[in-house]
Amino acid sequence: MIYPDNIEQKLDFTLIRERLEAYCSSGLGREQVEQMVYLTDFESIERLLGETQEMLHIQEDGSLAYPRGDMHDLRENLARIRVEGLFLDEEELNQLRQTISYAIELEHFFSRLDGNRFPILSRLTLSSTTAILPQKTRIDKVIDAFGRMKDNASPELARIRRELSAAQGSVSRAINSILRQAQSEGLLDKDATPTLREGRLVLPIPPGLKKKIGGIVHDESATGKTVFIEPAQVVEANNRIRSLEGEEKRERARILTEVTNQLRPAVPDILQTEHYLAHLDFLQAKAQLAHSLHAIAPELRNKPIIDFKEARHPVLYLRFIEEGRDVVPLSMRLGEEENRILVISGPNAGGKSVCLKTIGLCQYMLQCGLLVPMREDSIAGVFEQLMIDIGDEQSIADDLSTYSSHLKNMKYFIRNADKNSLFLIDEFGSGTEPMIGGALAEATLKELHEQQAVGVVTTHYSNLKHFAESTEGILNGAMLYDRGALKPLFQLSTGQAGSSFAIEIARQIGMPEAIIERAIEIVGTEHIDYDKQLQDIARDKRYWENKRQNIRQKEKHLEERIAQYEEQMGQIKAKKKEILAQAQAQAQNLLDESNKTIERTIREIKESKADKEKTRVSRQKVENLKLKVERSRLDKKEGDGPDKKPKGEVLHDFKDLKGMSKSLPSSQPMIIDTIRKAKLSFQRELDLRGYRIDEAEEELIAYMDRAVMVNAGEVSILHGTGTGALKQLTRDYLQRLKKHNRIRDFHEGDVNHGGAGFTIVEI
Repeated sequence: MIYPDNIEQKLDFTLIRERLEAYCSSGLGREQVEQMVYLTDFESIERLLGETQEMLHIQEDGSLAYPRGDMHDLRENLARIRVEGLFLDEEELNQLRQTISYAIELEHFFSRLDGNRFPILSRLTLSSTTAILPQKTRIDKVIDAFGRMKDNASPELARIRRELSAAQGSVSRAINSILRQAQSEGLLDKDATPTLREGRLVLPIPPGLKKKIGGIVHDESATGKTVFIEPAQVVEANNRIRSLEGEEKRERARILTEVTNQLRPAVPDILQTEHYLAHLDFLQAKAQLAHSLHAIAPELRNKPIIDFKEARHPVLYLRFIEEGRDVVPLSMRLGEEENRILVISGPNAGGKSVCLKTIGLCQYMLQCGLLVPMREDSIAGVFEQLMIDIGDEQSIADDLSTYSSHLKNMKYFIRNADKNSLFLIDEFGSGTEPMIGGALAEATLKELHEQQAVGVVTTHYSNLKHFAESTEGILNGAMLYDRGALKPLFQLSTGQAGSSFAIEIARQIGMPEAIIERAIEIVGTEHIDYDKQLQDIARDKRYWENKRQNIRQKEKHLEERIAQYEEQMGQIKAKKKEILAQAQAQAQNLLDESNKTIERTIREIKESKADKEKTRVSRQKVENLKLKVERSRLDKKEGDGPDKKPKGEVLHDFKDLKGMSKSLPSSQPMIIDTIRKAKLSFQRELDLRGYRIDEAEEELIAYMDRAVMVNAGEVSILHGTGTGALKQLTRDYLQRLKKHNRIRDFHEGDVNHGGAGFTIVEI
């Protein structure tokens, strides 16, 4: 499937493995990194890419708290306890409990995921849950949270530890008493303290005081100035402690053996749990790598094609990110019915080899189930074989020159390549005499083309450029070069061959012009002209590409400005509509106020018994005014142009109203004075109870006229419930007033204000 055996070193995939191992949190995950291989099964690759992308989404989604816990590689320990009589110690049991707890927590996390958003990971279940849960319970009974055996792990252990604690307390009190006595007698320094030697509590004293203290010497200092003596008074007590410690050790071993015997049948399920955790550790490491690379899962096709858009060399990308630089991306489309082979030419150090390795490394990563740094609309196929010829393969041990090594690789390619193969060849045909090397390279390329293999080659040979230009299915490509600044741009451009810029580079580094001219004579002006034409084509293409980019940017800027102007026009229209609506509302309000004022004026004229003729004239003017304003309102409804100004028309109508009021002698002071007095004497409640219907109607009309005149705001009408006649009269009249906008609204009183017997009116 892959050639040669050291393909990972040549593509720098070993550095990707190292980064993945660093992201793993356990040896279990790192082992999975080591086992990662190049796959050719479409479904397997699709599943690995899908679950890695889902894990990346989980890590990047702040609302999803991915569990973090402890996982331990317990496989050696579990293999050891297969032998009867051997057991796991407290630390190993605690590690097993932590591992089981973490596995169960992870399974619960994945089981709660949205199946629509995470279709793969939401089904990532742990089938061994029912078998490992009881093991955790058993461990919990004997091991505390700090990994120590509990005192109540068994009744016997509880008894031993109680007696041991009492004995240790007794020895401690006795030896401290001896110490204080010796210090009071001046035999020991005030800072002397008891210490342990061989598990027994002893006192550090000068050698000359051994007889005065009395006891067993267990040790002495390196200088010989201090001996460690066990006072005779505590020897028996210490012996008891040692005996109890032996009993405790045997009881602990018995308990651990019992627990181990109980969990031994579940070892296969525990190993399955370890595998589950290893896979998840490896998966989160792949997601972390994808995050650092800003990588994606391209659309995967089950056919041998490449359609990479803005792909970046993964290893260079990681390095450049740390250095604050960016990798120049490349785009390439090969395979299916289109061009299957790309021949890249261009100057040395122009990025040809990097381009080749970018394609090879990205494809290798994809078929290992890793996300890659390229644009999301990229398309990737699956190749059954990946073959590369990159770098110097000279081998003294095998007696192979560089060229012989290249020929050996070409022989393998020709024998094994087919339509499902991807081959990458760097410096195709180099290493021997150019004419023969170029001819063999062209013949090999023709054979690979006939075998329908997909591939990318880099070269300086002109015959390969001509062959690509004249052969259907083979495409020329060039690494762009800034001819003016004489520096590579590291950009791949497909569609034309590239120049080596050999003459220009020679001049740049200071080669004598005579040498350069002689070289031109040797190679011939035809070759130089061809190379110059390639440079001119590349320059012109770059010029027009820049022009096209500028036009695109200007078009985009123009589209943004048009969208901005359209948004502003929409806002202006909305504002215009709002202003017109406000003006119409204001006009309506003015009209309503005009009507009220006119009605009040007429009523006051009647009450003052004004001249009947003048009253008739006034009423006619009022009717004319109302008709005129109504026509204005109808015109407004029929047309919504900016020339319609209802508010201005109403102001004009008010001028007519003022003129009319002047035709009524001395009416204005009387009206103002009447309104002022009416406000002072106005009552906000009208009681209609006890009135006949006709009397009640007169009272109601007069009261509401006064209420409207003084702009009372809110009034109450008490009509009672009774037969309902007064209530109906009140509601019918108020409905007419509301219809003509004389009042805003009316409603029944609430429970605290008379309920159905009251009607509340809002002026």
